[in-house]
Order: sequence, then structure tokens, then C-alpha cells
Amino acid sequence: MAKKGIPLSSGAPNPDDVIRLLDDLVVEAVRARASDIHLEPKEDRLRIRYRIDGVMSEQQPLNQRISLPLISRIKVLAQMDIAEKRQPQDGTFKIEVPRAGPVSLRASTFPCFEGEKMVLRVLRAGDLLSLDKLGMGKGQLRQLRELANRTGGLMLVTGPTGSGKTSTLYATLAELDTARLNIVTLEDPMEVQLPDITQGQVNRRAGFTFSSGLRAILRQDPDVILVGEMRDPETAAIAVQASLTGHLVLSTLHTNSAIESITRLIDIGLEPYVVANALVAIVSQRLVRRVCSACAQPYTLGRDVSEDVGFHIPPDSRFFRAMGCEQCLKTGFRGRTGIFEVVEVDDRMRTMIKRKAETHEIKEALRERGIPTLRRVGFQAALQGKTTAAEVLRVT
Repeated sequence: MAKKGIPLSSGAPNPDDVIRLLDDLVVEAVRARASDIHLEPKEDRLRIRYRIDGVMSEQQPLNQRISLPLISRIKVLAQMDIAEKRQPQDGTFKIEVPRAGPVSLRASTFPCFEGEKMVLRVLRAGDLLSLDKLGMGKGQLRQLRELANRTGGLMLVTGPTGSGKTSTLYATLAELDTARLNIVTLEDPMEVQLPDITQGQVNRRAGFTFSSGLRAILRQDPDVILVGEMRDPETAAIAVQASLTGHLVLSTLHTNSAIESITRLIDIGLEPYVVANALVAIVSQRLVRRVCSACAQPYTLGRDVSEDVGFHIPPDSRFFRAMGCEQCLKTGFRGRTGIFEVVEVDDRMRTMIKRKAETHEIKEALRERGIPTLRRVGFQAALQGKTTAAEVLRVT
């Protein structure tokens, strides 16, 4: 069955039908809580997929004839070159969604064998969560708020792509006194506009890079600086130097753990003593899917799984299985929440960083301080009925 507004006849699609089709796709994506819309041209169809709760979800395909007009329509709205099909392009535009308000979409094209693949990132300011809604424990939340009010130092948020790092950074900025502080960001791309904060977006074609932008920010009398990502040695060096001279610098790294972030900074050329003196905290995080409360089924382990997970879990522990129902679109999950490892860098840890201690030594020091690993935090969430054990193992 065709979606509303989707022509399947042999003739050329009507422009009004293409406009309605794009609106319908965005409305459906918003209703399904999708973060991305994938339009993939194939020889016999236009494949449609949504990313829902971090997982790709296949949708009803469209007639292949609609592919070119639909992608051209998006290019026009996103102010791309409609004639350029050999080079990747990106742009942004907005669509008004009934009962959801304006939805910002970041469009990205990728030339492929069958034409151009288009991915639309769905961005809504209303989707921004406050710090206490991200899924942190009370102790972690209190600790992060204290760290965010420091007058200097480097705080990193780490994790793989799609783990919610930007949401954590935005939520942290929202906690700060924007009337008293001069807060400046440098992002690539700028996800959502934040009130009372100066936001900049990298433009490499114009020579506005992370390193040049960061130098310019330092001449803007900042108190707090957010750098979207420390991707190269020059940007990292400038950011670290800024953190040592009376600025609080927030940034991200694509690493799998807090300890790996320390190694990454040293590997890209920073001296261990500089890293040790600059770092105030590292937040490592993942997103886990919330188990659907309407169809989840409880069960007990019935066996010792200590070797599988790396720590002891009583065999009579109660977990939940994701079954699937109409409310969760047969996935067994509805929504996502974060799991976090918050590591404040203390004097002992600084000494270990300076002497380039082995990873297992730092892990042992964190264990002695009672800082739980991401996997342990995840299993605590599973025992509370927030997610499943299988989901925790999948992301950690």
C-alpha cells in the first residue's frame, strides 16, 4: 500500500505530490521518534529507513521514479547545488510539523552507484534534555554540576558516534549562568541553537577550522569554551592551553573509555604532564534502549554469569526481556537513556598520568576509588527494569 501523497503511476511525479511526500516522511519520522531518515535509491525502488532509538528500522519502499524529484526537492530547500551529483553536499532547512512545531533537518548527500543517497538528521530544540533527565545517578549528577562550575580546566565527554555526547555537553551548558558568564562554542556542525550562548560553526572552505576558530575565541574574552571535538594535535594543544589559563573547556573524544581518552591525548602529541595538569574530569557514556513497559517480561538468571560480564551478579537477580508490541513498533524498546562513568581527576591520577602508568594500574586505582565501570552501571539500570541485560552487553 502506498503512503499518502506518493504517486505510483508511470507518469512524472507532480511537484505538489513531491512536496507532500517529503512532509509526510518527516511527520512520520517525528511520530516514530526517529533521529535520522535514510533515502537510498536502488535499481527497483527508493529504500526508506529510519533510525529509531539508535537502530535502523526498515520502512515501506517507494517507487524508484520518485527518487530524483524527492532528492532534488531536498537540495533546493537545503540550498545545495541541484546540478552537482558527483560530490557530497550538505545543508539545513526547516519543516513545520503539526503538533510538533518547526523541525530542523540537516541534509547530507553521498554519490553512489544508483544515484545519490540522502540522509536527513532530525533536530528539534525541544528534544534537548536537562542534565537530570539524561539518566545519571544522583551522585554522578551532583559531581558533574560541581565540575561544570569550575573556573578552569578541561572536561571531556567520550564515547563512540551516536552515544549522546553532544546532548550531555548542551545539558551541561544549560546549567551555567549565561548572564554572568561569556560562553562560546565551536561546533561541526551546530546541532541546535542555544539561547544566550555564542555559537560558531566550522567552515573549512572559508578557512574557519577548529584551530583558527579556537584562536579567535580566545580573543573574545570567554569564560567557558565548548569545542565540538578535538580532532587534531593543533586543536588539542590550543584547547589544553586555554584550560590551563583560566578557561573551562568542554570537548569530546571518540574513545571507548575514560582511560583511553588519556592515552589518545598523549598519542596525538600532548605531553603527559600537560594532560595531567589540564584534565579535571572525563565522562564516558553510552545510550541504551529503554525496555517497553507494556510488553517486557521478567525472568531470573538462574546461573552464574560472572565470567561473561566481568563481575558477580547473583543467579536469582531479576531482569526483563524485550518482547515487542504495537506500542513499541514490535521492537521491545521505547526511547533511550544514558549510562555514565564520571571520573574526576585527583592528585593520585595526575601522578599516574605524568609517569605514563599502564592502563591496568589506572583501572585498579579507579576500582579502589569505587568508580563503577560503564558495564556495571548498565547492569544496575537493567536490574532496575530500565533496560535489558542483552542491551547493556551490546553497547558496552
